[in-house]
Amino acid sequence: MWFAFALLTTLAWGGADLFYKKGTDSDDKYSHLKIVVMVGLVMGIHATAYMLFKGLTFDPIDLVKYLPVSAFYILSMAIGYIGLRYIELSIASPVQNSSGAITAILLFIFFPRELGVIHIVGVVVISLGVIGLAVLEKRAETEALKASNVQIDKKYQIGFLAITFPILYCIFDGLGTFADGIYLDELQLIGEDAALIAYEYTFLICAVVSFVFLKGVKKVPFNIFNERNKGCAAILETAGQFFYVFAMAKNAIIAAPLIASYSIVSVILSRIFLKEKLSRLHYAVIVIVMIGIALLGLADEM
Repeated sequence: MWFAFALLTTLAWGGADLFYKKGTDSDDKYSHLKIVVMVGLVMGIHATAYMLFKGLTFDPIDLVKYLPVSAFYILSMAIGYIGLRYIELSIASPVQNSSGAITAILLFIFFPRELGVIHIVGVVVISLGVIGLAVLEKRAETEALKASNVQIDKKYQIGFLAITFPILYCIFDGLGTFADGIYLDELQLIGEDAALIAYEYTFLICAVVSFVFLKGVKKVPFNIFNERNKGCAAILETAGQFFYVFAMAKNAIIAAPLIASYSIVSVILSRIFLKEKLSRLHYAVIVIVMIGIALLGLADEM
């Protein structure tokens, strides 16, 4: 079942990336905090509903126990939200999600285990494909900007600062996923349900703090009912998180790079809905990653 959970996470987070981009205003310096508010609100609602539906009780100690993992994830996501104001989604997403390769390598180094040939080939193909897609996107966009004399929207400008955001996201997310693999799979320090609820309530706390800062301190106009794109992103993000926890608990070292390939979904959706251009090489890399995913699915059935 871990493979199905990983695929569902991939699809959900790929869709979330699209709505993150659509809901990002390059002229709004508080756009990232507004996204944090929306995501935290939806996660808080989901955590409460999930707890009531399953008849669970929440131990606040779990929130503290899981805090290192939550902190890495939330920090990486906030950095990613800021970066979306300056860099095109089709570039940001593949760079950010190279973190899956980092996680797999760290888990293999610190918690070595025997892997089948098909598993290894699948992970390598997916990781190289995601990184290759990032390289292609960076090169294509740089050439396009040099050749263009028109004014480019700020959120599509490429520069050192812009590319730094997804790189930082990649590092922190990779460390967070590595820690998650330890907590949920390798050492089993916390259960799946407890981890999910702890993370979502931690995000809710961040959302409350951000909302108070926006409305109480900065007096920024902000109506959650007018933030449809951010709301859709938050719903898909939360859905992905739900499936993600169960995928990581069963097979973290393989699930991490597979889930990281949600950048492929992001790129495809960006091409369809945001009209971001893709070349034949882009499509070739997408096919390669799809082959890697298919290999992992085949290995899971064997």
